[in-house]
Amino acid sequence: MAPLKLHGVPFSTCTARVMACLEEKNVEYEICPVDLSTGAHKRPDFLAKNPFGQIPVLEDGDITLFESRAITSYIAHKYKDQGTDLLQHGNLHDFAKVMVGCEVESQQFNPTMGPIFFNIFIAPMRGWAPDQKVIDENVVKVGVVLDVYEKKLSSSKYLAGDSYTLADLNHLPYITYIMKTPHADLINSRPHVKAWWEAVSSRPASLKVSQGMTLGSK
Repeated sequence: MAPLKLHGVPFSTCTARVMACLEEKNVEYEICPVDLSTGAHKRPDFLAKNPFGQIPVLEDGDITLFESRAITSYIAHKYKDQGTDLLQHGNLHDFAKVMVGCEVESQQFNPTMGPIFFNIFIAPMRGWAPDQKVIDENVVKVGVVLDVYEKKLSSSKYLAGDSYTLADLNHLPYITYIMKTPHADLINSRPHVKAWWEAVSSRPASLKVSQGMTLGSK
């Protein structure tokens, strides 16, 4: 069976999310680099794969997918019988909890952590000054989300129970980067969140993927 083709770059948060899922599921894949600096993602050949011109894109035979969370769900379903059970297929109640956790990440955590990441890591790359007001406002907002996590994690090891799932994995990219900044205290100041993050980030798949997340590295 030919390896899956993942179009993206390892330092991208969305590409890293998919890579972590592939690693957890022990799926063979190859990275097809997309040179963002030359606008390769806006060229017709790439737009034919994703009309929105964004990475990552996954090619699996005659199936082409984009949007990182859709891709990770697809991988977790297709390869449910190998690697880590990221969706808890064997129990409907547990599966439902994973789905709730994934929605909380995408609808509550991502919109508040994203602007912090953008202003600290992406804006300087583009020659823009970080907007400190936006950073400060979203530090407060994501703190509210993490307070909810802190309460949840006081009674379970992971966000959807005592097993590692997509609800946890989807947080990996942004927190990996935020831990390189003074805002690491968002995680470290909350004991249960800190313990959860240590469990997430120390997984072999997480360690492997984080090596490529080099934005902000000297």
